[in-house]
Amino acid sequence: MAVVAVFTSRRTRTHDAEYAEMADRMATLAAEQPGFLRMTSVRDPGTRQGITVAWFTDEDSVRYWRENVEHREAQKRGIADFYEEYDVTVATVTREYGGPR
Repeated sequence: MAVVAVFTSRRTRTHDAEYAEMADRMATLAAEQPGFLRMTSVRDPGTRQGITVAWFTDEDSVRYWRENVEHREAQKRGIADFYEEYDVTVATVTREYGGPR
């Protein structure tokens, strides 16, 4: 069973270039973490609401990602400059399936 970290947020209307750079770096860094499986991220440009879902093999991997030093610095910057509001949910995946295109 996988574990997902679901990050929902609403972006500020400032620091767009810095945010884009930081978001790209965090996606790269997450992919390097032990237990990382995949990540999906979307943001509505009008409302600036976004969601990122990162899949990991287990809860220890999610914890390791949360405590990564560079990720912790990005979290602090996000709270200070990038997000009006945010929410994090960690959940165990009990079922997952897809369908045709």
